Amino acid sequence: MLPDARPLPRALLITGTVGVGKTSVAEAMGALLATAQIPSAVMDLDWLRQSWPTPTADRFNTGMLLQNLRCVAGNYLAAGATRLVLAGVAESRADRDHYEEAVGIDLSVCRLRVHLPTVHQRLAHRHGDDHDGLRWHLNRSGELDRILDHAKVEDFTIDGNDNSITATAMAVLQTANWL
Repeated sequence: MLPDARPLPRALLITGTVGVGKTSVAEAMGALLATAQIPSAVMDLDWLRQSWPTPTADRFNTGMLLQNLRCVAGNYLAAGATRLVLAGVAESRADRDHYEEAVGIDLSVCRLRVHLPTVHQRLAHRHGDDHDGLRWHLNRSGELDRILDHAKVEDFTIDGNDNSITATAMAVLQTANWL
């Protein structure tokens, strides 16, 4: 009998400040993995935390996110996914550890970097006439960038300033040794 050639499942979190392109790069990674016929799944962690009301002591509804991540990751893995691509923010080693525990498999972290003026342009486009939302995200982008500089939770960093989304996704996949 031949040994099972199926690779060990692995997860990769794309982190970075708001507006840096985490979700876009994760979606492009999913498309590249599908083209390479690698069983995979892509999850935007913001969607797993969205519920109301949010507990007062849990500003970003992380408890709900982790509960949902356990279930969804488990379902994808049970269905045969060998690569889980997550788009979200890990502000600390504790966040990273919680995500890894929730997915139940090895987790690598890639920090996506884009110059803040470019992030601000993206946010202005994304928020249109939502002035309050834009103001919050503009303030949060610099604050979160500094938090991530200090926390250093990433295994590697990819510069997304001069490349297309697809080229950036390919760079992440190659650096992670997934392709």
